[in-house]
Amino acid sequence: MRQPHVYGILHEGRAGRAPDHEVFRHSGNRKWFAVIMDVPKCRLGLQDDGRMDVVNLKCDPILTGSLLLEEGFYPAYHMSKSRWISAALDGSIPNEKLEMLLDLSHRATAPTVRRKKSG
Repeated sequence: MRQPHVYGILHEGRAGRAPDHEVFRHSGNRKWFAVIMDVPKCRLGLQDDGRMDVVNLKCDPILTGSLLLEEGFYPAYHMSKSRWISAALDGSIPNEKLEMLLDLSHRATAPTVRRKKSG
């Protein structure tokens, strides 16, 4: 996966109840575009007592629906299930696809550029 410096940000660990989660956010608007965490597999709808490393990424709702039909994608853990997806970090999803989704999530949460009114 791409390194955080590609996006001009630094990652920050999330304090509080989940200090082992890694949050990636825009410096301008402070919006998250990726969260890496390990979650109980049962929270992803799997019949297993173990844990799984995942990354939550923001997606278009139509894309989210189609990704859920593929191996390694789950309804977002602890986020809006229509606009976010949890992607397994166990090798079941090709790195190229994860990088593309990371890019899309980064763009979807980017600060909006306001145009000056001409007048």
